[in-house]
Amino acid sequence: MWETLGTVRDLGRLQDIARVLARYGFGDVARRVGLAGALERAGRLVHWQAVEEGLLQLEVPERVRAALQDLGPTFVKLGQVLATRVDMLPPRWIEELSELQNAVPPVDFELVRPQLTEDLGADPDSVFAELEHVPMAAASLAQAHRATLADGTPVILKVRRPGIRDVVEADLRLLSHLATIVEKQMPELRRYHPADTLRQFAASLRRELDFAAECRNAERIARNFEGRDDIVIPKVYWQWTCERLNVQERLEGIPGRDLAALDALGLDRRALARTGAGLVLKMVLEDGFFHADPHPGNIFYLPGGAIGVIDFGMVGHVSEQRRFQIVRLLHGLVGQDASAVSEVLVDWTGDSPDIDEGGLQESVDRFVDQYRGVPLKDLRMGQMLGDVVAILRGHGLTLPPDLALMIKTFLTLEGMGRQLDPDFDMASAARPFLERAMLQRYAPGVLARRGRRALAGLLDLVRDMPQDVHRLLRAARRGKLRVHVDVDSLKGFGDQVDRAVSRLTMGVVTAALIVGSSIVLNSAGGVSSTGLRILGTVGFVGAALGGFWILFSIWRGGR
Repeated sequence: MWETLGTVRDLGRLQDIARVLARYGFGDVARRVGLAGALERAGRLVHWQAVEEGLLQLEVPERVRAALQDLGPTFVKLGQVLATRVDMLPPRWIEELSELQNAVPPVDFELVRPQLTEDLGADPDSVFAELEHVPMAAASLAQAHRATLADGTPVILKVRRPGIRDVVEADLRLLSHLATIVEKQMPELRRYHPADTLRQFAASLRRELDFAAECRNAERIARNFEGRDDIVIPKVYWQWTCERLNVQERLEGIPGRDLAALDALGLDRRALARTGAGLVLKMVLEDGFFHADPHPGNIFYLPGGAIGVIDFGMVGHVSEQRRFQIVRLLHGLVGQDASAVSEVLVDWTGDSPDIDEGGLQESVDRFVDQYRGVPLKDLRMGQMLGDVVAILRGHGLTLPPDLALMIKTFLTLEGMGRQLDPDFDMASAARPFLERAMLQRYAPGVLARRGRRALAGLLDLVRDMPQDVHRLLRAARRGKLRVHVDVDSLKGFGDQVDRAVSRLTMGVVTAALIVGSSIVLNSAGGVSSTGLRILGTVGFVGAALGGFWILFSIWRGGR
């Protein structure tokens, strides 16, 4: 019932989504996932053939990008996340989705003022010595205002758009239903695990809506670079920062896109490229916690050659085991070791039942062989990683989301490095980090610690084995030993039976209410008795609600 009520609540948004899909020529997709039928049963009309003139002349990736842009912030963020999935989408799609922009018209300051007053505890103009009411930038989730503290410190106010969380939550509910339908009705997309991908996206987007969490990410990375003057992370002013407001130090530097200003200031492009590469490589390979969106809009070049980094809403986590796998992969690529590369790829995709290890090994051998004898300075790390992902895509395999995000970060990093310095050599920049990580992995102290953990686990297993075997045999003797077999088709059939029984039960209850209420109202004295009249009326209302539930359940199930 709650799920049904949620669908009714989001019906207007569902119709908006359908209109956008129809406008960009994706009406057939809406029909295939059942969107068209659901709206028609609800009496909502959509002109599925109403494609705007000229849009069909665009390529499909361009139409998808434009449709996501029109659908609003949730779908823009979804497109940006899909742009990191280089293992799922070909380069043309990645390139197009990477163009998705958050830039939207700003919200008038007077509409933002009540929220700011609530978060600051006072009128914003009384808290700050200066506050620009016209934002310096506006995105789909937030907008940024320049301000000055009472002591003259320049700061930035990142303010969440009023009411944006409700819009995002409605979209996430609809996307969750859609992902489940796609996974069931489109077998060719099942290997991409749309429901799991959507859950991870929803968790990421909700974290991004929490500006306090973003500030904690920034401070964690700042601690990892403590004592270094080649990276600057803005200071957070926690007395005014909360879930909907981020007050942080304003960086005065050259935006990453303004290369002409960089040259005018006389900064060394080559040195900046090396510094930026070292920062990202340290975050990924040594710290395991990295800025996952290091595009030029989030980078500032500061006087003296330091690099300022902002916007830590999207970050990546890499476990120690994953870091070692990444090091082995990159070390294998740089050292032309095909077996090491293929072993890592099998580790990453080993859960797939369709993996052809022999075919994958052969593809990797051919790939690595073409780089044999190529000088290190001529290797293009980003291109090599892209080719490795293309091999996985060709074998129908996908990467875990954390690795896909990391590889996209490397690709972005190399692209920015080559913008600064056309001769930027990512492989040479990475090699010291790779060698240091390999040595650290096999350092005596690390090996001893790992051996102690393994030994402790083995001793626990031996200690508990007799008791576990005893429990297993006792359960077998008592006939309580169970084997769980999960078959998707049987589960679907069971769900259908469960829904049918629920409707039948509700039908019986509704019929009983109608009959009982009729008897009460027509019994001797029933009409003159206020109590019986109320009881009979309540029975009829309950029967009406039960009938409404049955009809709505049938409408939602399409049967």
